[in-house]
Amino acid sequence: MSVFHVPLVKTKDDSYDIQIGRALFKQCANDLAAGLCGKAHRFALITDSNINPLYGNTMLIHLKAAGITAELFMFPAGEASNTRETKAVLEDRMIESRFGRDSAVIALGGGVVSDLAGFLAGTFGRGIPFVVYSTTLLSAADASVGGKTAVDTPAATNLIGLFNQPKKVYIDLDTWDTLPSREISSGLAETIKHACMADIELFEFLEKNVEKLLPASSNINKDTALHIARRNCEIKYHVVAADPIEENLRQVLNLGHTVGRALETLAGFTLLHGEAVSVGLVAQLRLGVRYGYANEDDLVRVRTLLVRAGLPVKIPPGVKIEQLSDKLYTDKKVRKDTLRFVFQKGIGEMMQFDDGLWSRPVPEKDIKAVLADSY
Repeated sequence: MSVFHVPLVKTKDDSYDIQIGRALFKQCANDLAAGLCGKAHRFALITDSNINPLYGNTMLIHLKAAGITAELFMFPAGEASNTRETKAVLEDRMIESRFGRDSAVIALGGGVVSDLAGFLAGTFGRGIPFVVYSTTLLSAADASVGGKTAVDTPAATNLIGLFNQPKKVYIDLDTWDTLPSREISSGLAETIKHACMADIELFEFLEKNVEKLLPASSNINKDTALHIARRNCEIKYHVVAADPIEENLRQVLNLGHTVGRALETLAGFTLLHGEAVSVGLVAQLRLGVRYGYANEDDLVRVRTLLVRAGLPVKIPPGVKIEQLSDKLYTDKKVRKDTLRFVFQKGIGEMMQFDDGLWSRPVPEKDIKAVLADSY
């Protein structure tokens, strides 16, 4: 018998910048022209049917002015399109257009676009560079840091994917002015989640200013938007930097997501991601109160803030407890067929347990009792 050892020690710097500002299309085009994506000479601009009529042509005009060769690829908007099938269609269209390893991807849109385009970039030609141009509060809060890219399956959301870091992220605050109120509220759910898990001062700031982020008679307050966009990035970065591939600490970013993602799938994506997470935040906090990790005042404050942000806090009546509890077992934290939850410690901190883990087993009967109170 013979054994040949293949030594492959890999060192890679995945650092990147997140630029937060207004009207960043020209900046993005100039960065790409200056070599942000290395030697890539063709760019696949991937966006969805909601974003394309708003910003697709604007981006193409700026790319052309900077001497960039780009082709736009669009797919139907919505979480229902975040699938392996959509990814395959986009890949086939890129192949037909003779895109190869000397290409790069621009993800123009929200979280679905960055998830799908980032995953595609990580596998197309065995990996090509990509940048993210974020147009939603949700993607600014959730998708701009961490490099998680994935698609959904009928069993669960974000189940198939990889970690793939962009070359740069652009968060254009001006694009938030074109978002429907419901989309703004959905993005605020992830911001409130970050405040619950890591920053009591951000939570208090939101309690004072949340209405300034909701479209009303005037545009969204830009100073408030800038503050929460930056704070979202900072909070998520500190978690991701300590645990880039979700071995332990990064699980805290799933606060509210165990119930939220299961509910999102069962509701057939009629709930936006942030809406489902909002319900999940309340459910985990109810359970946390039962276990002594938080108190009733914490629950009232979080529920009140979510409602003020225009978010649901109850399970839709058409979703049955048995269905929802069964769907929880598709969560990535499940180990040996045992449900695991992460919990906030009051407001602004997370629970770390005696075994050093940031999640703990939860008996099914306990979560069912909490779900029964969530209608």
